[in-house]
Amino acid sequence: MENFAAPARPIVAAMTAAAAADPERAVAFQGAPGANSHVAAREAFPDGLPLPCFAFEDAIDAVKEGRAAHAIIPIENSLHGRVADIHFLLPESGLVITGEHFLPIRYALMGLGTRDEVREAMSHPQALGQCRHWLKAHDIQPLAYPDTAGAAAMVAEIGEATTAALAPPPAADIYGLKLLANDIADADHNTTRFVILARGGRPAVGDGPWMTTFIFEVKNIPAALYKAMGGFATNGVNMTKLESYQRGGSFAATEFYADVVGRPGDEAFDRAMEELGFHSKWLRVLGTYKQARERG
Repeated sequence: MENFAAPARPIVAAMTAAAAADPERAVAFQGAPGANSHVAAREAFPDGLPLPCFAFEDAIDAVKEGRAAHAIIPIENSLHGRVADIHFLLPESGLVITGEHFLPIRYALMGLGTRDEVREAMSHPQALGQCRHWLKAHDIQPLAYPDTAGAAAMVAEIGEATTAALAPPPAADIYGLKLLANDIADADHNTTRFVILARGGRPAVGDGPWMTTFIFEVKNIPAALYKAMGGFATNGVNMTKLESYQRGGSFAATEFYADVVGRPGDEAFDRAMEELGFHSKWLRVLGTYKQARERG
């Protein structure tokens, strides 16, 4: 808790105590109260008890240790790409993806002085990246901080009119700051996708549509990825995301993270996954869950 700026600590303490009293309703998120992840947690779990955590790993540990039933983690943004490295965080955690949530993103500039006094804006690197054109147009220098609402708390602690925060609008009320500019975004489609994590999944039964997320490593032979992906094309299974990443420092073993439309038990899906497994060194499903937004 000491990692949070001083103005956030009593709020974090109160929310942590409430979550500890009813962990089955607790929803862990990364960031200070008022962050986008806090907003997403409230939307995805209206009756939940949001539990603020300083780092993504802390939010995942809260679920692993039973202090929260769920965690909600941002994984990609429509403007700035990958957020959390879920393909590194999730496999070692033992948790599974049980859902997804989409949150439209709009930021506000908030501080203690006037708009004309602001010389630098503090925020999470993702937020700074999503608003870089606006900041440049207003001659405001970006200043990185671990999370958006935490930046608002830090601005309140610093107490300088020249330093403002770029954060979700509710953070201004939480930390006693003035809204200096609102509805800030470099594009109207600015949206972040979150995944919901839990200690165990639920059977993929009932109406869909469904998504399945998995990671894999293809065999080190020519055209291995092409052959591995062929099963999805021939069976008509829509792959909505395919992302490569390196584990370790060898630059020799590329692993992949993928989202596809479908679920185990669907004939076309099962055939595609069987072919993928044949061409892969290993394959691990991270979760099957209902789509929050239909693809295609």
